[in-house]
Amino acid sequence: MKEFLLFYSFISIFFQIPDEFAAKVIGISDGDSITVLVGKSEIKVRVDGIDCPEKKQAFGNRARVFTSNFCFGKMVIVKKKKNDRYGRLVARVICDGKDLSEELLKAGMAWHFKKYDKSPVLSRLELEARNKRIGLWSDPNPIAPWCFRKPEHCVQ
Repeated sequence: MKEFLLFYSFISIFFQIPDEFAAKVIGISDGDSITVLVGKSEIKVRVDGIDCPEKKQAFGNRARVFTSNFCFGKMVIVKKKKNDRYGRLVARVICDGKDLSEELLKAGMAWHFKKYDKSPVLSRLELEARNKRIGLWSDPNPIAPWCFRKPEHCVQ
């Protein structure tokens, strides 16, 4: 019963969230996960279209610091896409007119998460950072975060 009430509360909150809203960034979990404040409600947001290195991975802390410098303490526009299986809102985050997903890719701090996103813009930005060997692409053998999390899915 308790699980049902939590699920119901979550679903009712999700459907009350507009497709686009302004919020203040109050927390940075890692490069692609932030917490925003809307009124008195805290909402966990998974940045859409990209996947940053995990905290214990090379460039994981740099990606977190990049995101923090980009938007911590600032007002952002959150453009809702969906919810992920962990209950986080998946959204594009716009700060000072710039898209966080795009900026992380330009800085070489993320992979374009092609499994869930087909944006040619994000794909191009990742390729440009790779070709310039920017950020994590300066590593001779960068490991995608999904391979770091579950190596058995990325056996070569």
